[in-house]
Amino acid sequence: MSMEFYTLGNSGLKVTRLALGTMTFGTEWGWGADKDAAWAIFNAYVDAGGNFFDTADAYTDGTSETWLGEFIAERGLRDDAVIATKFTMNLTARTPNSAGNGRKNILRAVEGSLKRLNTDHIDLYLLHCWDRLTPPEEVMRTFDDLVRSGKVRHVGLSDVPAWYASRAQAVAEHRGYEPISVLQLEYSLAERNIENEFVPFGTRYGAGIMAWSPLASGLLSGKYRPSGKGEISGRLETLRGSTNPGFQKFNERNWAIVAALEKVASELGRSMAQVAVNWVTTQPGIASIIVGATRLEQLRDNLGALDFVIPAELRRRLDDVSALQPTFPYSFFGPEIQGSLTGGQTVGGKPAGYYPDLNISGSFAGVS
Repeated sequence: MSMEFYTLGNSGLKVTRLALGTMTFGTEWGWGADKDAAWAIFNAYVDAGGNFFDTADAYTDGTSETWLGEFIAERGLRDDAVIATKFTMNLTARTPNSAGNGRKNILRAVEGSLKRLNTDHIDLYLLHCWDRLTPPEEVMRTFDDLVRSGKVRHVGLSDVPAWYASRAQAVAEHRGYEPISVLQLEYSLAERNIENEFVPFGTRYGAGIMAWSPLASGLLSGKYRPSGKGEISGRLETLRGSTNPGFQKFNERNWAIVAALEKVASELGRSMAQVAVNWVTTQPGIASIIVGATRLEQLRDNLGALDFVIPAELRRRLDDVSALQPTFPYSFFGPEIQGSLTGGQTVGGKPAGYYPDLNISGSFAGVS
């Protein structure tokens, strides 16, 4: 396959459409890849042309960052690699200022990540999760200080409310701080809530969406079935009793999505995982998709997700079965009420090409 390069948001940072998620590097959490398997997965991704790596200081108790740093150094890829890592969730913290999004913890966390990754800079540094405490003004000022110091190149937010992201971007614009280039958010056929707020925000205000869990933690890979006859050793089964909403996927709506996805994949002659990843990749506002694996064959299958087009009729089936039920205030934005806002006349949105196309190619992308 051939990897395409896109810029992240309004930045000049060029990344491949598929990013390698390394939360699976390490077995400390009871699932994941050992070092030999992680090395094989890393090499297969690089050899396929990938340049974008996602990790976090909390992943597998720091093993993920450490191994990623070792692997990049072993291949001599630091100038080519784009490393994204995150702070917030210090799972071993014993004091309140050793976790969260305050300035004190950000400055502590970045030094730890730089050491584990064995690098002098982080290409993309992200707030991992809203702590419900720290104002965006403090986060954005600290981000800007890190960029000015040279320790960080670009910044982003993950798992925050839309209002918080909007405020953070407005603060950056008003004060001349480094802007938010990336929103890292869960997105899949089974989890489409970002379409209400984050996709419009990202496309209008320069933040590309980096989608995590495009397979809904493995639900959409085909390994699970409502009958319980599928694989029972996967992550969702291991974490069945978890209170983490990212792992609570077994419900009637999602089983209907799995059934429809299986039929579409069969008609296309593709794996369910490939179709699920393809659908996410080709949705509006999506800049890059994080794919992770515990086995080499899983990654190789995911790498084939961009080699085909889902026909309109099959795509409509997936859209319909996974569609969100309109809730307030979005239920007010349909044609019935919107018509009364335009004097009963049909009014289009912006003309084609109104928003700049951030797709790149040729010499700017470093490819021919």
